[in-house]
Amino acid sequence: MKDHEFADPGDPLPELPGHSSRGRLERVLRAGQFAVTAELNPPDSADPNEVLERARVFDGWVDAINATDGSGANCHMSSVGICALLTRVGYAPVMQISCRDHNRIAIQGNVLGAAAMGVGNILCLTGDGVQAGDQPEAKPVFDLDCMSLLETVRVMRDDSRFLSGRKITAPPRVFLGAAANPFAPPHEFRPLRLAKKIAAGAQFVQTQYCFDVPMLEHYMTRVRDLGLHEKCFIIVGVGPLRSAAAARWIVTHVPGIHIPPAVISRLQGAADPVREGKQLCIEIIQQVREIPGVSGIHVMAYRQEEMVADIIHRSGVLKGRQPWKKLRTETFEQAAAVAR
Repeated sequence: MKDHEFADPGDPLPELPGHSSRGRLERVLRAGQFAVTAELNPPDSADPNEVLERARVFDGWVDAINATDGSGANCHMSSVGICALLTRVGYAPVMQISCRDHNRIAIQGNVLGAAAMGVGNILCLTGDGVQAGDQPEAKPVFDLDCMSLLETVRVMRDDSRFLSGRKITAPPRVFLGAAANPFAPPHEFRPLRLAKKIAAGAQFVQTQYCFDVPMLEHYMTRVRDLGLHEKCFIIVGVGPLRSAAAARWIVTHVPGIHIPPAVISRLQGAADPVREGKQLCIEIIQQVREIPGVSGIHVMAYRQEEMVADIIHRSGVLKGRQPWKKLRTETFEQAAAVAR
């Protein structure tokens, strides 16, 4: 491919020398655009239409869609399966890999398979313990952790070899990501943890939900002091809260999520908590957009995916940019028919 050619039809951002992948997300970030990603709620189903319909609400609003891998240690349609469906209709998926459920042989095979399907982005996660899910009797694997997983995929991509040393004839061209949590103690350790992930191979990170912008600003100050924002793209997690009760439940039951009391009080006093939670998300996005070193947002609207388009539109972060052209209805129907 020549430098001036576009990697995808209709996509205005070219693939340039030095890019790790042919994916849209990397091109957006390296072009200096503010990226928008979102998370697809995977179905408890084998029906491809359930995936395609859930993806459709993001069409024209996000640069990539995360396909989760047994999040919360609960079983859903696999990340690989979702990516297979999304790539068929032109979406740019971020395939999550959880070390909890796969050993290094399975992981390396899945990376090759995903890259062959056109997956350009991989998010490396250690994964929640099985006790967090609804099948705590499951046997955890944890052959690798997020650091060694990053190193494994980096070696596959850059050195064209498996961990065994055996040669890979066509290496996977993938953009490597990891998770980060600026809001979990010990707070001063978090930028150092990010530095370790970058050293292992992370080129972008998606953070835990941000409901405390001053805390994020403190984290980003330290990230800039260490020069990490020049080595890795920071994509900040955001999302709407349904109610004060929902916020309190999250604080109590979901490790690693910090919601300030002021946010809960605001929802408690709102006449329409759902609308207030949506407005709060928009305001956080607008504030996060102005923090130096932040390269994008990752919208996690669990069971509220229909809100994502309006949240992004009203936040103004795209500034007239459309992440990709809208897909025709028949394209979805053809993809679903092939999947059957």
